[in-house]
Amino acid sequence: MWRPTFTILQKVVLPSFRENINLSKILFSTKSRLPKSTSKLTLVSASIGVLLGAGYGGYTHYKVNIKKTFKPGETEEFAFLKEAPEYGAHYRIINDADTSDLQLTLFQYRTCPFCCKVRSYLDARGISYEIVEVDAVLRQAIKWSGYKKVPIVLAKVDGGYQQLLDSSAIISVLETYLRDKSTALREIIKFYPATKFVNDAGTETTDIANKYFIMHQANVPDEKEKALEIEERQWRQWADSVLVTTLSPNVYRTTAEALETFKWFEEAGNWRRFFPAWECNLMVYVGAAAMFMIAKRLKARHKIKDDPRESLYDAVNDWMDAVQKKGTPFLGGHKPNLADVTVYGVLSSIEGCGAFQDLKDNTAVAKWYYDTKSEIQNRMGKVIAVHA
Repeated sequence: MWRPTFTILQKVVLPSFRENINLSKILFSTKSRLPKSTSKLTLVSASIGVLLGAGYGGYTHYKVNIKKTFKPGETEEFAFLKEAPEYGAHYRIINDADTSDLQLTLFQYRTCPFCCKVRSYLDARGISYEIVEVDAVLRQAIKWSGYKKVPIVLAKVDGGYQQLLDSSAIISVLETYLRDKSTALREIIKFYPATKFVNDAGTETTDIANKYFIMHQANVPDEKEKALEIEERQWRQWADSVLVTTLSPNVYRTTAEALETFKWFEEAGNWRRFFPAWECNLMVYVGAAAMFMIAKRLKARHKIKDDPRESLYDAVNDWMDAVQKKGTPFLGGHKPNLADVTVYGVLSSIEGCGAFQDLKDNTAVAKWYYDTKSEIQNRMGKVIAVHA
């Protein structure tokens, strides 16, 4: 216990003090020399923010079980903005073949499985879009939104900007639009109201109704197509309710794995390019310590096996059994469908972790995974870094 604490002090707190200002001026000066975006915050408060936020809004998104009853009429539309918020895009994905007519910005944590789902979908559909990397500590990039989780997709529409929330709802809304552009995006989202429920703890929470459904306008699917859509929808829901729950107990299984995972997050997200050194150290070392502890609770809550690898293998084997029964490369046949893209997106969030290598060694997932990755990359646009 002492060693992780000393490491955090050595790697985060002490370098931050040296980098910014001496202790007396931090405590007593009315004008701190911390970076402007954090001039009113101390490292202690930021650390607490990581500890609280990492488990709730970071790598693994946990939802309490929702009761079947809710208060009628308590719904709200996705938030609409008349003017564009201030933000700086870090990347642009440009696809010259894009015919979607969409202007989208994705606010994300690079290795969040839900963000990976949305990014995989946008790339699979060949859509051009911008990416804003959100700082997991202070989340300054989404301070304009009342929704404090990621992913958020901001879509330019007639009269302003529409926020699309919840990864599964984002995919369904955009897929509905792409299949029939005769209906405006702002009209489509009315089929996906944010509905307030009372959860098992007795507190009010919000979820998106119909979020796994693709809405059909004039083109009504036949019985065979309906059956395929039901199957696709079930596996998309399975990815959220089963597959995702196996990730945290595996990538944060030990303190060493937790630190290894966060160092990969730092590399994959290019944190050193976008955030100051003290903030990167804070996210890596405090985040790893926090998620190691939180993963233990998630393991118990989701009834993950004593060796969490077994639960991960079981989940992926169930998926691969379904794919192999099709006799085709993908669940969607000879091309990935939304379920393929969703499961791939979730698994891609741990691609740089030891758990992923073990998964490839102990299941038949590798060929399907890399075939899906190839299909998506062949359709995605060119990545251009635009902000350092």
